[in-house]
Amino acid sequence: MIVIIDYKMGNIGSVLNMLKRIGAEAVISSDPREIEGADKLILPGVGAFDTGMKHLAESNLTNLLNEKVLERKTPTLGICLGMQLLTKRSEEGVLPGLGWIDGETVRFRFDADQSNLKIPHMGWNTVKIKTTDSLFKDLEDEARFYFVHSYRVVCHSDEDVLAVTHHGDDFVSAVQHENIMGTQFHPEKSHKFGMTLLRNFAELS
Repeated sequence: MIVIIDYKMGNIGSVLNMLKRIGAEAVISSDPREIEGADKLILPGVGAFDTGMKHLAESNLTNLLNEKVLERKTPTLGICLGMQLLTKRSEEGVLPGLGWIDGETVRFRFDADQSNLKIPHMGWNTVKIKTTDSLFKDLEDEARFYFVHSYRVVCHSDEDVLAVTHHGDDFVSAVQHENIMGTQFHPEKSHKFGMTLLRNFAELS
């Protein structure tokens, strides 16, 4: 069973719909008992970093999630804001992140000669895949996914970078550290590419 963590940060229903479409067993829940029994976890999210961390704290899920993810090594996928919350901190706020990925979240910045580039980075863009062992199995390099974000993750270890995408320069668009994964893009909005990625996650042992 995949549990999509409900911490009131939006965009949850579309993730569940895509999982159902590929035949994965999944529920949306903030119930500690369901999270406790989950085989896999998804942390989605749209909105501000500090708001996301506050909502996690208010739902009293942080300690349980740390146990599931860090101690029990439950496969976990952060999506968009969910991926940013995996890092240690964000320029968008002052609260510490979950710290499951050794990195930080920073705002896009462009040189004067890149004034034509938009913030937020929005729409379809290609993903350059570093490894196809897990989330990107059966996905060719240059697969396209849908993005909406103004902040980007900077990993302190290149080994945690799973894929990069170009917007002004290359930024980290997917991460993985052991059982912890994240995508800056929205697989639930990315049609066949997103379906394949979510199926890969659902089938992880």
